[in-house]
Amino acid sequence: MLDSVVTVALTSALNSLSERQRAIANNIANINTPGYTAKRVMFEDALAASVKAGDGDVKATTLRSLEPTQLNGNNVNLDTETLSNVETTLRYQFAAQAVNGEFTSMRTALKTQ
Repeated sequence: MLDSVVTVALTSALNSLSERQRAIANNIANINTPGYTAKRVMFEDALAASVKAGDGDVKATTLRSLEPTQLNGNNVNLDTETLSNVETTLRYQFAAQAVNGEFTSMRTALKTQ
């Protein structure tokens, strides 16, 4: 059961969301760094395809943002980063609760045997 597609997919999602949190933190830390290009972590489409294929194991891809830059070559937008941070935090909490539910179900199943 630890190798179920759901558990593997949730673990992949948690790892990818953690990577996104790090990218957001780096983006915010470099908001005034000339020439810094914001990073975007993508994994949702790959995860959906992997789950559909019966696997669920994916690695996130980090890309450079193509958003317009300021005069100093930096394209970090604090509003965008803040919204992304809130959304990522909520998704992480949801995935963590789902993993907890998976393990609670396993514990319950083991107790009844």
